Amino acid sequence: MSVFFSHASGLLLGALLGFVLQRGRFCVTGALRDVWTSGRTRWLTAFLIAIAISSVGFFSLLELGLVNHSAEPLTPLATITGALIFGAGIVLAGGCATGTYYRAGEGLIGSWLALITYAGSAAAMKKGILKPLNEGVQDLNNTGLTTVYDTLGVSAWPLVVLMAAGIGWLAWRHLRAERGLKVATLPPARTGLAHLLFERPWHPFFTAVLVGLIAIAAYPLSYAAGRTSGLGITGPSSNLAYGIIAGDVTAITNWGSLMVVGIIIGSYIAAKASGEFRLRVPDAPTMVKSLIGGIAMGVGASLAGGCTIGNALVGSAELSLNGILAFAGFFLGVGAAAKIFLRPQSKKLTTTQTTITTAV
Repeated sequence: MSVFFSHASGLLLGALLGFVLQRGRFCVTGALRDVWTSGRTRWLTAFLIAIAISSVGFFSLLELGLVNHSAEPLTPLATITGALIFGAGIVLAGGCATGTYYRAGEGLIGSWLALITYAGSAAAMKKGILKPLNEGVQDLNNTGLTTVYDTLGVSAWPLVVLMAAGIGWLAWRHLRAERGLKVATLPPARTGLAHLLFERPWHPFFTAVLVGLIAIAAYPLSYAAGRTSGLGITGPSSNLAYGIIAGDVTAITNWGSLMVVGIIIGSYIAAKASGEFRLRVPDAPTMVKSLIGGIAMGVGASLAGGCTIGNALVGSAELSLNGILAFAGFFLGVGAAAKIFLRPQSKKLTTTQTTITTAV
């Protein structure tokens, strides 16, 4: 019974994450894409805030002996190649791994198509016919190096403090720039908590704080279920696809698989309650892009060792060399794909574009 509840915590945490992602419109693809298409860094700063909070939490848990040091080895060739492929894939699919999950919960059929090919290609890379290719590329350039602080032979805490201070300064600059700007408000249809949860737009930085706290909570819950890692989307997605195809119930009901299922459930609840759920069928070209983007996501994330959550957020928070390199690769991959597939937006903001919503 205790094993059941420890695994079920993944479903509950995933539902909470899906709820927060949907209500906060939190997607790393948009954060990276905005930098390239319009020069805006507001959402990127929000993502960095989540990393900083997660980092402080991880190293605090490490001090208490509740988690292990990051053991993900740096594999530059596989990581940068996979990250570039993944970055291009999330532009085509219209969302990163978590973004695709929460948009699936909103009723976007294109996101469902991307999820199917994402999970399927990840399963092929990690457990199926493409596993030799995946492992072969990763073994080509395995440096054996793991973290920044181990490589430098220093304590992690000065690096964490320096990172948190730098990100805090960026956040302060954005908040200062928002002062005095008009706030778009509509007469509230609800009152109290319902208004705050389901009607009032959430500030990106508020959402980022919640994502960072959820990433911290994932560690003890995941470890209690026997899974010695934090948040991750690609590995659980591949396990879920493999379990469905092979009929392996244990692969479907483990902590990680239940967590990603929970993201869809939480997003659906948030979308229904806020009136944002609607089944939307894309046109044929968008469907093709979603399918191809999903394949690129699964292949790229498998090669890189994780997606924008497992690598860029969690890996960077743990000061993993592989995670930080993957983050850079995701950024460049999104930039290249944005230049090819997306029309650049004007850097000049109109009155409506400069309207900033207040934080909850």
